[in-house]
Parts: sequence; C-alpha cells; structure tokens
Amino acid sequence: MTKIGMISLGCAKNLVDSEIVLGMLSDKFELVNTVEESDIVIINTCGFIEASKQESIENILDVVKSGKKTVVIGCLVERYLNELKEAIPEVNLWVRIKDYKELNSKLEELINDKQEIPAFNPFNRLVTTPSYMAYLRISEGCNNCCTYCAIPLIRGSFRSRKMEDILKEAHALASNGYKEIVLISQDTTRYGSDFTNKVTIVDLLTKICEIKEFKSVRLLYLYPDEISDELIEFIKNNPKVAPYFDIPFQHSSNAILKAMNRRGTREEYIELINKIRREIPHAILRTTYIVGFPGESEDDFVDLVKFTKEVRFDHMGAFKYSREDGTKSYSFNNQIAEALKVGRLNKIMDVQKKISYEKNKEHIGEVMSGIVIGYNEKSNQYSLRSYWNAPDDIDGNIYFESKKPLNLGDEVKVKIKSAFVYDLYGELVE
Repeated sequence: MTKIGMISLGCAKNLVDSEIVLGMLSDKFELVNTVEESDIVIINTCGFIEASKQESIENILDVVKSGKKTVVIGCLVERYLNELKEAIPEVNLWVRIKDYKELNSKLEELINDKQEIPAFNPFNRLVTTPSYMAYLRISEGCNNCCTYCAIPLIRGSFRSRKMEDILKEAHALASNGYKEIVLISQDTTRYGSDFTNKVTIVDLLTKICEIKEFKSVRLLYLYPDEISDELIEFIKNNPKVAPYFDIPFQHSSNAILKAMNRRGTREEYIELINKIRREIPHAILRTTYIVGFPGESEDDFVDLVKFTKEVRFDHMGAFKYSREDGTKSYSFNNQIAEALKVGRLNKIMDVQKKISYEKNKEHIGEVMSGIVIGYNEKSNQYSLRSYWNAPDDIDGNIYFESKKPLNLGDEVKVKIKSAFVYDLYGELVE
C-alpha cells in the first residue's frame, strides 16, 4: 500500500485544508508521520510573509532531496506557481488552492495504482488536533484589502460558508467527542455579511452553543469595527463562549492605520476596549502589531508604545513588516531599514513582557475551569486550557499539579498559585 506523509505549514485555516486532504486519502492509503516512511509527501505551504515563504521552500527542498515523490499545495503555490515550477522542477505535482477540486484526479494520475480518490470535501476531514478540540472554519477569503496583506491575492474575496454546512460539520465534530471548538476565518466577525438574509456571527454562535457536547466555543480574529454590542452582550451572557477577544489592531497611530487601510482610529479602539472590559471585566484581550511599516516615524512608534501601556493587553504578539510583492505597500516610499524594524520589535516586546507579568499576577488566587491538554512526565505537571489561553500556541501555558492521575480532555478546575512572564502555575481543585 502506498504510504503518504503530510507536512502542514502556516495557520489553522491551512491546517483545516490539510485535514481535508488527509480525509481524501485515509481510506485508500497508509498515512505515515515522517518523510522517511513515506512514498509520497504532500506539503501544504504558507505564502503569507517572507519568513513563512522561506520555511515553505526549505521544506520543499528537504523533501525533494530525500528522493520521495513530492506534492506541493497551498498558499505559496497559489502565489508563485510558475516561478516555483521553474525553480524546483523536481517536484512531481503542484496544485493551487483554486484547483483543489481537481486534486483527487491529479493525485490518482501521480500515484497510478488504480485507487479512486474521493474529491476535496470539508465533510470528509481527518482532524489532526487533539481528541478534545477542533477548528471550525466559517468563511474563506477577505475583503479588507489591508495594504500590507496578500491574503486577498491568495484566498480571494470574502465568502461565508452556509450556516447549514457549518452546523452539519459542528454536529459531526460533537458526535466524535470534540469538546472545544474554535471558530476561524480570515475575518470571523464579518460572517454572514455577504448573505441576503442578514445572518450574523451571533446567529451562528447561538446555534453552535445549542450543541450540548461542546463545553467551550472560542472566536479567533475579530476585526475591531465589526465587534458589535450584540456580540459583546452574547459573549457576556453565554458561559460556553470563552470571553476571549482576539483583535489584531496592527497599530495605534492614526496615520499608520490609514496607510495600512485599516478601518477605525486609535480613539475608537480605546473606546471598544473600554466597552469590552466594562461589560466583561474578566475578558482576555489579545492583539498583534506590525512594526516598521513604511513611513512609521519615531512618533508613530512612541504612540504604539503608549497605546500598549495604556491598554495592557493580556497577550500581544508583534511582527516586523514584511514587504510583499503584489500588495499596495510594496511600492510605498519610506521603507524602514531592517535594523530599525528589529530594534522596534525588541522594544515593544520588552514593554509587553512587563505588562504580561503584571497581568498574569492578577490571576493568582483565581480558580480557572478548563480542559487538561497535556502532561509532562519529567516535571509531573499537567497543562490546562481555560478561557485565558487559545490553542494556537501563541499565548502562554497554565501548568498545574495533581495528586490523582488525569486524562487529556478531562474537565477540571485549577487554582492559580503563581505567575510568570507568559505562564501561570497552579494546583488541581478537588
């Protein structure tokens, strides 16, 4: 039997595509975990920024050098198919995202063992996340056209999935024992805006929260000007929905926000954050920044530092601006020198470290409910997912001790005893 391995790079949305591909293959072929075991390796690439493109290319070259048949799909192929074909002719098959409907026939031709492979189908998905949690993609593409971002070039315009399709997949996940569901898309809060019947993300959440098997529902990537009072109120009044607001503000300077084509202003962002914290005092706020955007002056960066100190996010990540061909900001004047980008990145992260430590100390004495997500035999410590930390390994961890053995996916309560810059530490509440 042909052995097939998969390397999935990039974001959770890409991971869902990889899981659908594995679902296509799982009944027909042996799926293996290493390149060495594989006859064929499928690499699902990321093409978002320079670092992710480089990682994708390195993985492709490594697999090609191994002598295995190599199939490359995903975002990098969507952006650079012709250049990649010319640069790495050893790859056996390239498939763009827009051609996934033909992936099965292309794989049949490559493998050539008379196995009929089913079509790319979101309902035939081999979930690779732990047995207690899964991602649920609710839309595709993006209409925001931020001047630094290549996603619309890769994934196209915004398209909500039909609610009945999402709920069909959600019920399937529930029946397979998944307790924690994370809703993802390029623009989660926009859900339903392209429908004629005015369905909203709150309508979708209402239906998903009715599925009794789900213990936790979390939203990722909320565009600030689309966070409605109705959504805040729904999260406030529904304990099943994690009070977790992942809002990539990207910057605080109004001049830079305008240049980025980001809707909203610094003043409106502050108003939104205050509203969330007023309505949900224990809400967790996470954001990401881009530093070194073209034309970012010292005053703009100082404003970002002041904004960070004023808002005091629970979790914050920052990235250096990546100059991406095909985006509007690629041709902007006043590109920032790499050394200055690095310096600003280091400074803003140093500011956040202090804030993160102070925010984490506020949780000492709190009892957090959540799901056991890991165990370290050496330290004899378990790890917990609560409302405080998302499952994408960007936030810190909650470690705790237990006198009794626990299983992954167990629902427990943990009292926080101490705090560190990024992590929390506690003990099981019997």
